[in-house]
Amino acid sequence: MSIYLKFILFQTAIVIPFVAGALARRRIGAPQQFIRSLVRINIIGLEPVIVLWCTWGLVISPDIMILPVAGFGLIVTGVLAGSCAATVLKLSGKKRQTFLISSSLANHGFTMGGFLCYFFLGEQGLGLSVLFVLYFIPYVYGLVFPYAKEGSRQKISFGGFIEKIVLDIQNLPLFAMAAGLLLNAVGIRRPDIAFPVDALLLASISLYYLSLGISFTRGAIHGISKELAALSAIKFIVVPGMTFVLLCLLPLAPSVKAVIQLQSFMPTAIYSMVTAVLFNLDTDLASGLFVCNTFIFLTAVLPLMFLLKEMLFGI
Repeated sequence: MSIYLKFILFQTAIVIPFVAGALARRRIGAPQQFIRSLVRINIIGLEPVIVLWCTWGLVISPDIMILPVAGFGLIVTGVLAGSCAATVLKLSGKKRQTFLISSSLANHGFTMGGFLCYFFLGEQGLGLSVLFVLYFIPYVYGLVFPYAKEGSRQKISFGGFIEKIVLDIQNLPLFAMAAGLLLNAVGIRRPDIAFPVDALLLASISLYYLSLGISFTRGAIHGISKELAALSAIKFIVVPGMTFVLLCLLPLAPSVKAVIQLQSFMPTAIYSMVTAVLFNLDTDLASGLFVCNTFIFLTAVLPLMFLLKEMLFGI
């Protein structure tokens, strides 16, 4: 499949399901329950298979160990820049918490960053992107949720944190990654068969954006122009700019550099919305920032990445 066809399919897999979900929202009797079912199909059925296949086929090198560290570094950069922006915008309370979480979390997973690593770099890029997001679960459950629960009655104990990582069935992609790396380490070769990675990824992305369309309300995008401008500057200028300068100074493998630089451009993550809902933060702000920031990325930033891919990613 050519890179141009992949680009068209990627855009189609996002836009059509999102619009369809938004149009179908009023016709679904229990939308939240339906959304949870769609997400579970992805997390339990599709993602583990994709992760296992791609990590099993990775060529392991010392350079790849820096990937989760780099992932966490991008998050820290977003937090620091978001804190400065929130102070300038005079945000406080739940609005400030929501903005900082949106600045912090980035869509590094299959729904954006992971797929684009596959889009630009093939199966190796997708496998490396899985390692890149290793920071995610400890960061979200260990730092983001405790920060978000300030003023909330919900508490997350150490035991609860371990339970979320070890026992939660929603972490099957993490276990699939571990299994793939183990098979790789012990020298069991991946079968030489035609595996439908393209089809599985497109199905996964479509399900996610269908669920997002169902949960979206149009009122969320009003009155957030200043916050959106600040968040977009952080996500698409500050973080990737600092990453580009730093990567020029580090002697890393080209594929590792490409994954880190590509992930540095990613818009805010769906988990910013999930966190706002779970802990009663500013859900309208979180929803509006997510949708608009993603729209700016798809319509303006991604085409530029495509045109400048040789300069930015060396491909």
